[in-house]
Amino acid sequence: MQELNIKNYAHIGDAVYEVFIRERTITMTSNLKRLHKYTVYFVNAGFQMELLEKITPYLTEQEIELARRARNIPTSAARKINRALHSAATSLEVVLGYNYIHNKERFSELCERMEELIDFNIVKTN
Repeated sequence: MQELNIKNYAHIGDAVYEVFIRERTITMTSNLKRLHKYTVYFVNAGFQMELLEKITPYLTEQEIELARRARNIPTSAARKINRALHSAATSLEVVLGYNYIHNKERFSELCERMEELIDFNIVKTN
């Protein structure tokens, strides 16, 4: 299988991460406003940065290298967010996207690990 540009892995990683979260939040409520609130709680750069920190001990050397490379992707000057936050979120997305494309079994393992690390009940108390 052909290697993709690291930005492409971030693009698909962003999508599969959001689907991962949505698959879990849809069981939390049938109220659409609350459902959106719950999803946004987990799909944002700050939360993704925290999740990357928690999951890093479980990453392979290759995945850590991918995450490092992703931190160096230039962002547009139009972004009005913290660069470090955005870079960390992108790093998580690249690792997920790479595995989603090249190693579905590893992607599933990472999703299982993320599910163990994320407290989905936290949004119900906020």
